[in-house]
Amino acid sequence: MRLTWARPEDLIAHELVQSEAEGRDVGRFRDLWVAAGGDPVPPVSGAGPAPASARLRALARDLLDQLDALPRPDDHCSPDGWARIQAVLPTASPPAPASRAAVPDGLGRRLHGAWTGRAAGCLLGKPVEKIPREGIEEILRSTGRWPLDRWFTAVGLPADVAARWPWNRRSASTSLEENIDGMPEDDDLNYPMLSLTLLERHGRGFTTDDVAALWLDLLPAGRTFTAERAAYRNILDARPVPETATRHNPFREWIGALIRADVYGWTNPGDVHAAACLAWTDARLSHTRDGVYGAMWAAALASAAMVAETAEEVLDAAQAVVPVGGRLEDAIHLGRDAAREGDVRAGLDRLHAAYGDLHWVHVLNNAATIAHALARGAGEFGPSVSIAVTAGWDTDSAAATVGGVVGALRGTEGIGAPWTAPIDGRIATSLPGGERRIDDLAARTLALTGPAPATTDPRTP
Repeated sequence: MRLTWARPEDLIAHELVQSEAEGRDVGRFRDLWVAAGGDPVPPVSGAGPAPASARLRALARDLLDQLDALPRPDDHCSPDGWARIQAVLPTASPPAPASRAAVPDGLGRRLHGAWTGRAAGCLLGKPVEKIPREGIEEILRSTGRWPLDRWFTAVGLPADVAARWPWNRRSASTSLEENIDGMPEDDDLNYPMLSLTLLERHGRGFTTDDVAALWLDLLPAGRTFTAERAAYRNILDARPVPETATRHNPFREWIGALIRADVYGWTNPGDVHAAACLAWTDARLSHTRDGVYGAMWAAALASAAMVAETAEEVLDAAQAVVPVGGRLEDAIHLGRDAAREGDVRAGLDRLHAAYGDLHWVHVLNNAATIAHALARGAGEFGPSVSIAVTAGWDTDSAAATVGGVVGALRGTEGIGAPWTAPIDGRIATSLPGGERRIDDLAARTLALTGPAPATTDPRTP
């Protein structure tokens, strides 16, 4: 069995990269791994071509243990505890939370648009997930769809292009124009559904342990990836929080927690700090530092989208939960700045020049993409999600977040029938209970909106 995101021989190469990014000296560990015959280059798709020998796998486990034990250099701009995070947030207060009555066209309309937009954005990116930017462009040009403005298709795709850039294996049969029949299952929709259930069961006072217990109750282990798969293993190994996020988990600053955060914003309309606090409580199960901040920012985007009028207003409001002087702030600023001049290609060139060395699932390159797509797309659904996809990193996740924001701003009818009709208001899921209706998800979310408690949480450090 080819097990991705879990084999020690695959994790160690990713951990060497992550530890070095955190300021640890990994030279000795890399030398030991290479001298024993290990590959120091991280596998792009989650697993190398063949499993390691028992001897090499044992060494990988030992090196992972040693790297986990190394002290992490302190970074005052990148704390983990909520109180310390609050201390490095911008001092200027965001706009006061809007009441339900103050939202001109109603929360219900915005929530329906947010769920629909998240699904449509994710669906657009699904068939080309893992395909780099140049491959996406070649596919689109060869099928007469460049620049991207509609669903991908295999109709007319030359055989040599298809062989060079194969579709995502799991998605090709459900995510192309000719075969879409509702929103197919995807972790980018599973996690918001889980967050909704979490809030229904535990309210806003949920703990990180509540998140872990819900995963064990409802989330199939095989539908977790990267940091979530590592955290799932650590939960089953009885590791306590926050060790669930750090033990043998080189993906702790990737995008996984960001894709889990939208519901925390949707249920706190206009209160970006309350949304960010809930996202932090969830994210710390599996992520640290920028991985957590990315979730906080995504929750703030979703919160602001419930009350704002423009994408720029959303971006401005969400900045209030981004630590000052950190790498995530730099990524967001770059994404927005690159949207102010030149064309889309020039803007994406700037993002790739800055972050082209990162794995396609990292949080920083994808946060820059989300910020860029929202700023450049200017509240238009098709252009916004298309930019997020053609950036060529985590295509479905970035476009899902962008789609949720723009969908909230415009409502389902403002997204446009070409994007909404194929989804038919239906979302498949691997969670118990099967397919969900967007009407029902939006109504359940609306029932959870209301005033939030104070965002200083005494339950957790």
